[in-house]
Amino acid sequence: MIPRLVVAAPSSGSGKTTVATGLMAALRARGLRVSPHKVGPDYIDPGYHALATGRPGRNLDPWLAGEERVAPLFLHGAAGCDVAVVEGVMGLFDGKGETDFASTAHVARLLAAPVVLVVDAARQSRSVAAVAHGFATFDPRVRVGGVVLNRVGSDRHEELCRAALDAAGVPVLGAIRRDDAVATPSRHLGLIPAAEREAEAVSSVARLGELVSRSCDLDALVRLAATAPALPGTPWNPAAEVKAEPAGKAGPVVAVAGGAAFTFGYTEHVELLRAAGAEIAVFDPLHDEKLPDGTGAVIIGGGFPEVYAAELAANEPLRARVAAFDGPIAAECAGLLYLCEELDGRRMCGRVPGKARMTGKLTLGYREATAVSRSLLTRPGERFRGHEFHRTAADLGGWALYRWEGGADGYGDALLTASYLHLHWAGSPVLAQRLVSSSRSPSVLR
Repeated sequence: MIPRLVVAAPSSGSGKTTVATGLMAALRARGLRVSPHKVGPDYIDPGYHALATGRPGRNLDPWLAGEERVAPLFLHGAAGCDVAVVEGVMGLFDGKGETDFASTAHVARLLAAPVVLVVDAARQSRSVAAVAHGFATFDPRVRVGGVVLNRVGSDRHEELCRAALDAAGVPVLGAIRRDDAVATPSRHLGLIPAAEREAEAVSSVARLGELVSRSCDLDALVRLAATAPALPGTPWNPAAEVKAEPAGKAGPVVAVAGGAAFTFGYTEHVELLRAAGAEIAVFDPLHDEKLPDGTGAVIIGGGFPEVYAAELAANEPLRARVAAFDGPIAAECAGLLYLCEELDGRRMCGRVPGKARMTGKLTLGYREATAVSRSLLTRPGERFRGHEFHRTAADLGGWALYRWEGGADGYGDALLTASYLHLHWAGSPVLAQRLVSSSRSPSVLR
């Protein structure tokens, strides 16, 4: 039995992250163990959730991991917690294409969790009741347990909104005044990751906790969370998904890129690698001049190398070592750019024969991809569900690792998989197994 809430909204920009992150911090300040979750593929919000709760932020995405794994992944992440807070994505019912698949509503149904609807009250008063009533009745399988009003302008404004919602039978669980001091800075792909702001991010999360604590009825929110029924099924277990190294045999060291330039990653990837016997060592391509001692495989995930292209280019010793590395390398999005010959005219590793550049176009969306080439992690004909999220383009000379309707992407060989496609390995645990199984003994080149 895990008390839980889903924080949703009618649309993006309504204040979901403010309320969800602030609620996590406020409940933790009360002494509760809070489990943080995020609907969808987003990497950035979970970083702030982790700061708010002291636990890894985890994603719940029916498209990437499979809807049958959403509840088990939730139970795994929330084990031992007093309450769980799940931040939604986009509008409550916005899913893939014309359906609500992978929407916040879909996840709320899979978790049998009550929904707290965050409504931006700016430039309206009684109309908030019509919005809330519509969302509460649109799908009877989704239980909207109350509303948090955001960007309330005055006492009178709050009174009008509360009266209208009371008449509509929708409980008000909080009213947050306009406060520009709690805004989190953004850039071309959304919020700036917490790992890039460090002290400022910690301070920002603390302010969000204080804001929600004084503006929302925490007791009522906790009571609402406790109305969630027991969730059937068993927690996801990484050890059951992969085959571990034989007893007594040391596993490989898997070096994972981190630091400010490479902040995107799912916690379950590391858990699967460890379950398969790997030892994880984090390195920072901005500052470290060599790979960790004994590296047997390298993972370079997503992030913002375009923001740090000059610094990455300046670290020539590490670029040379990555280019010469003779073990397996798995790279996604930012990792692909770092492995290319150039990024915005600056020299990168050159492990992938291609050049990349920033563009003004946002490429965003779920992909159902078919592998068309054999690589470190892929076999021709295998299908993967992933997503793209970038404003860059890479010219790979027509080479393709994956194809999907309307697109193709990626480069690979026996020791390399590099692509824009982000995958959630809980949905394809064979990827972790293949990476660990392909790892070699340490090379003098490292």
